[in-house]
Amino acid sequence: MLIIGELINTSRKIINEAVEKKDADYIKKIAQDEVAAGANYIDVNCGTMVFDEVETMEWLVNTVQEAVQVPLCIDSPNPLAIEAGLALARYGQPLVNSITGEKERYEQIFPMVLKYKTKVVALCMDDSGMPETAEDRMKVAVNLYENLTKAGVPEDDIYFDPLVKPVSTGDKAGLEVLETVRLISEKYPNVHKVCGLSNVSFGLPNRKILNQLFMVQTMTVGMDSYILNPLDKSMMGFVHAGQTLLGKDTYCTNYLTAHRNGLYES
Repeated sequence: MLIIGELINTSRKIINEAVEKKDADYIKKIAQDEVAAGANYIDVNCGTMVFDEVETMEWLVNTVQEAVQVPLCIDSPNPLAIEAGLALARYGQPLVNSITGEKERYEQIFPMVLKYKTKVVALCMDDSGMPETAEDRMKVAVNLYENLTKAGVPEDDIYFDPLVKPVSTGDKAGLEVLETVRLISEKYPNVHKVCGLSNVSFGLPNRKILNQLFMVQTMTVGMDSYILNPLDKSMMGFVHAGQTLLGKDTYCTNYLTAHRNGLYES
């Protein structure tokens, strides 16, 4: 199970303020806390800094790497910001978030995947628009898989994102994601699946409950990576408990460690 800590994102008000003030100590503490809580990767996203995103990405990457020595997930809609982040990433194998089946985006991002030998999030959407059904998502996944692997990207470096939409906008949105993950897992057992959970609950009360339950549901059909808040003890508790019940925790080692670390305290 790969956990990508989502907190260093300037769409969050407190992070945005820290970045604007260049409060390096605060950013470093968040990165350290995420790793201590179980994050394998740290997501770095400053996409709201439209006018100086490249410079901000460079500052964030350097700041985070002064605090922790884990790989980074370089996350941006701006290819220039992704390139800037990758050029500075020095611990482990970085992850690019994301490439899509859209022609322009693919042509912008793919050369960086090869150049920096990165892992890559492959988002299941293309120039035909936002897919509604699992079948539509799967068509995109098949094309992305064929293009990426044909060019030499190892299966183990591909992380398909099934495109989570809010159930508040369509009551089958969750089901379509579950079916997509199942289909990808069956057809391509050696690739990974990843998602950010919070989209599924957008616009609804008690979002935390929906996010937790959706994580367990997706885990049962093959999801093996999540972009989430690792400081959420209950969420991380569900990660370990879910893996244990699915037979992916030898001798319940991780579950027992989580118990000793107080993740299940009320």
